[in-house]
Amino acid sequence: MLISDSSKSVSDENNNTFDADAFLANAGLGRRIVEVSPKETFFSQGDPADSVYYLQRGRAKLTVVSQNGKEATITLLSPGEFVGEECLASVAGLRLATATAVNTCSALKIKREEMVRVMHDEPEFADIFLKFLLARSMRTQADLVDQLFNSSEKRLARILLIMAEFGKPGDPETFIPPITQETLADMIGTTRSRVSFFMNRFRKLGFISYNGRIQVHKSLLNVVLLDQLPDHNSQKPVIRVMKSILKPVTPVVGSLLKPVAPIVAAIKRKLLVEAPRA
Repeated sequence: MLISDSSKSVSDENNNTFDADAFLANAGLGRRIVEVSPKETFFSQGDPADSVYYLQRGRAKLTVVSQNGKEATITLLSPGEFVGEECLASVAGLRLATATAVNTCSALKIKREEMVRVMHDEPEFADIFLKFLLARSMRTQADLVDQLFNSSEKRLARILLIMAEFGKPGDPETFIPPITQETLADMIGTTRSRVSFFMNRFRKLGFISYNGRIQVHKSLLNVVLLDQLPDHNSQKPVIRVMKSILKPVTPVVGSLLKPVAPIVAAIKRKLLVEAPRA
């Protein structure tokens, strides 16, 4: 990790006007620029939480390791995002995750004390940071909904689109940073073999292409927004499959429930009678 200590003024010397862009772009009092090589860490799980990083260039990932040694990727980080904001808790503790560079990264490391000061003294900066926290919260909720309700194939499509920065202002990157299928599998909660199957499927359908680097095409949006996948309807509907599975046991279940049916009906009638009248 390379560290730059060059310092530039954030405020105009005459009128002391705060410039948030200059603050986040340059080293200064309580902050310094660090260069992080691929696979090198910004900080590790269990380290003291004493600073916030602002990612200026490159991509990084946030991972956690369980007590039995299993690693899971929480999220991917893009330029313009903060990481390590947990240090701003009222009582600074230990890092809850590990931040690792996916490719060569440049970041501004801001000490906790300086971060607290500038948020208190500069409303413009506090507004920027609050917007980031809200966006991070919305992203986390979207990830949870995605994990609960979407198929692993659709979750993979969404992750690829996020990495290609579809939906952000300006033209998307289309080429995503180098990432292993194991990492993608961790992020969507499936196996590497399933990710390999889906990636080959996306490539055959023209949604992605890769020759050393993965390029995401706009047509992949159809998988997430319109749930359109050719040959998807060739699969048996889930309801029909469930009916075929349950058909042999339906008579057995019916015979078991038959004796209690009158009791249930009597309880329902009693509840209707005792219900308060409008």
